[in-house]
Amino acid sequence: MKGLLYINGKWEEPVQGRYFPSYNPATGEPIGEAADGTQADAKRAIDAAAAAFPAWSQMTALERADLMMNCYNRINEQFDELAEILTTEQGKPLQEAKNELIYANSFFRWFAEEARRIYGDTVPANSKDKRLFVIKQPVGVVAAISTWNFPQAMVTRKIAPALAAGCTIVVKPAKHTPLNAAALFRIFDQVGFPPGVVNLISTSSSKEVGEEFLTNPSVRKITFTGSTDVGKYLIKRSSEQVKKVSMELGGHAPFIIFADADLEDAVNGVIGSKFRNAGQTCICANRVYVERPVKEQFEALLVQKVKGLTLGNGLDSNTTLGPLIDEGAVEKSQEHVLDAVSKGAKVLTGGKRAERPGQFFEPTILSDVDENMLICNEETFGPVAPVMVFDTEDEVIARANRVPYGLASYFYTQDLSRAFRVAEKLEYGIVGLNDPFPSVAQAPFGGVKESGIGREGGKEGLDDFLETKYISMKLNL
Repeated sequence: MKGLLYINGKWEEPVQGRYFPSYNPATGEPIGEAADGTQADAKRAIDAAAAAFPAWSQMTALERADLMMNCYNRINEQFDELAEILTTEQGKPLQEAKNELIYANSFFRWFAEEARRIYGDTVPANSKDKRLFVIKQPVGVVAAISTWNFPQAMVTRKIAPALAAGCTIVVKPAKHTPLNAAALFRIFDQVGFPPGVVNLISTSSSKEVGEEFLTNPSVRKITFTGSTDVGKYLIKRSSEQVKKVSMELGGHAPFIIFADADLEDAVNGVIGSKFRNAGQTCICANRVYVERPVKEQFEALLVQKVKGLTLGNGLDSNTTLGPLIDEGAVEKSQEHVLDAVSKGAKVLTGGKRAERPGQFFEPTILSDVDENMLICNEETFGPVAPVMVFDTEDEVIARANRVPYGLASYFYTQDLSRAFRVAEKLEYGIVGLNDPFPSVAQAPFGGVKESGIGREGGKEGLDDFLETKYISMKLNL
């Protein structure tokens, strides 16, 4: 497989003619190469997007929606091929890849429909000869920086609302998964978007391309998914030109199980949240809190089910847990386990690198964990679940809220009053109540505190791609 740049409606070689390899994390073998774009390539793409913006923004919402629905239909037609590329390059089991594609494609359908619902207002005037209007207009050229853990969904979640709003866009995918982005852009090419509306810049030098995004005045908005540290840097630099920003940053999700919960349902929820994509999700369970009376029963059931997970290549139909993305991810999981054990935690299952080729770490359960351990303060991004005990509702809420992150949180209970109390007190943008999979295209996704700015998905997902314009009209009466 080979991925080129996509600029102004054409597949292009990078200016310097360089390419970089992409690897299968399950085997360590190269699977293809991608164009290694530079700052000059990024400028070409931004120029193309800026030139395309006036015509694209003036198209009717229905015209834009029709093209987006063509994307939706073509993704469905090429679904199996896209899923195999996703598994091969990112590593997740094939069924998880298919689930991601369904989720990714849902953004084209949702925002194609929302494109027709960008409403304005009339405002009562304070004199008879005036009429006051408020309209919404697209912000302009958008620069999108995406991540590797959901290489299709994180891209479509940015492209779809931008297109629906009437913006043009330049996308920089993660260097670990550039071929997934190239596969998606082949569909855009088939659909026939006007030249310059959608542009792709793959690169091994994120800093170089990012510099062009940050300093080019034609870019009016930056949307980013990734670490909090990088997000803070982008926010700071974007402020130099007062660009709009949307930031979906790191998380450290608490997963709370009250004694009145359905324990088997809660255990299945922890496994679904923590071990999906080998723990490489920004909203996965990072801290599992269990009420003391059910701790032993919960841990026994959790260990039993986790031992049933099967490590392997995602293309193998028996695999339920794939590899981590690279060696650094394996080392971080190991570091968190060793630190926790050195401070008194117990390994109930797993706890080390899997003895097989590729970037695999055993699914791991730690017991007797406390907040002084690294794993309770840093995002692991690996298949390690730390279990802690609590005694009261107020105590666990305070412990859940103690971190600077506020992306997703979860809790299990069958008490209706508790459901409302806890959901309202958790300082997180997303709350899963007896639900480990809250993400859907029609609902707003995003965090509070150091987990981000803005929302992706839902009717709110269009807001950050639009500017509000007030028009005051004086009449001759």
